[in-house]
Amino acid sequence: MSFENLNLIEPILHALKTEGYSTPTPIQQKAIPLVLSRKDLLGCAQTGTGKTAAFAIPILQILYKGKDSSNTQRNIKALVLTPTRELAIQIGESFQAYGKHTGLKHTVIFGGVSQKNQTDALRRGVDILVATPGRLLDLMNQGFIHFRSLELFVLDEADRMLDMGFIHDIKRILPKLPQKKQSLFFSATMPPEILKLAGTILSNPSSVQVTPVSSTAETVKQGIYFVEKSNKKSLLIHLLNNTTISSALVFTRTKHGADRVAKDLNKSGIQAEAIHGNKSQNARQRALSNFKSKQIRVLVATDIAARGIDVEELSHVINYEIPNEPETYVHRIGRTGRAGANGIALSFCDAEERDYLRQINKLIQKTIPIIEDHPFVGNEKPAQTNTNAPRPKNTSFKKPNPSGSSNNGKKSFFRKKRFGSSSRPKQNQ
Repeated sequence: MSFENLNLIEPILHALKTEGYSTPTPIQQKAIPLVLSRKDLLGCAQTGTGKTAAFAIPILQILYKGKDSSNTQRNIKALVLTPTRELAIQIGESFQAYGKHTGLKHTVIFGGVSQKNQTDALRRGVDILVATPGRLLDLMNQGFIHFRSLELFVLDEADRMLDMGFIHDIKRILPKLPQKKQSLFFSATMPPEILKLAGTILSNPSSVQVTPVSSTAETVKQGIYFVEKSNKKSLLIHLLNNTTISSALVFTRTKHGADRVAKDLNKSGIQAEAIHGNKSQNARQRALSNFKSKQIRVLVATDIAARGIDVEELSHVINYEIPNEPETYVHRIGRTGRAGANGIALSFCDAEERDYLRQINKLIQKTIPIIEDHPFVGNEKPAQTNTNAPRPKNTSFKKPNPSGSSNNGKKSFFRKKRFGSSSRPKQNQ
């Protein structure tokens, strides 16, 4: 099946083609027709399954077809509520990518930053609002936001909302929304509390369920570096100065981060280019072509821009920043170790990312070994917590040799450590 089979309008099909997408994922195949038929939807799916496009694409089409050219005033017609800043930004980037030819406007609001840019955008008028609960309530109480024209409401990552204590905020927001609206409800799991909440939001919903990828290939050797955020750049340069790393795909969470890492590497004499959503299609294709032809050793990418990247004989994936979604980790490291080849996936974990690592360990049902033998070990060596995952196997690799010569496998790539348990901290944002 192709996106053309889903009866999408030309502006969206053109945007999808520009982004390099031709085949919808299973959840997109199931959800898009239901949303376009204006049904409420109960979706059991996690990030990494293509869920964001499953609701963003039909929302864009519905609003595009319902545009009133005689009305120049923009009011919020769609609200997407999501638990974290990172997810809000990613969803906003998706609306930007898929809706670039529709003329629809969106903005993203979240806490922890000045509200001025956000309120300025709201004053100018938006069709689609992506928000985290706390900042949304704050701006609603200040009178910057009303929902008199709201047609579509998406509650994303409902179980994460519950885990993070946002359910009370959700219950304060819901009465402010019009009773007559189309509602889409997504959750990775469906415990009784989530089903009860869904029952208060949805009216005679259709259901879709997609099982996420949750396992990593045995051909990919994984390792984690605990390192302070301020030392990540130095650690990355230290590793890449080892010429045994023939090619590396480095992941960051943001476009700005990708640009910064690529700039730092080039300053250090390591040829690198960045790809992300702000780069033109030609620039992205040129960078990818240079990487595939080995004109550069390092490609720095965000997750959205890296979709569809398939590089033969990719030796390393390096998570400069650990993804906030565990399924994203599986997708990232799956770009190495393909077709029976061996690959290595390395991740840098600072103090703020430990909960992301715990979620990854839980999903993949194994504990990623810690690499302690590096010059930037912090004073604190935190324990990984994953009581549901088995202990790491006694698998060893060749340790990178600063001279670039082979060590004939005499040294272990990882220094193993037994882990104790500790309470799982609340995820930030």
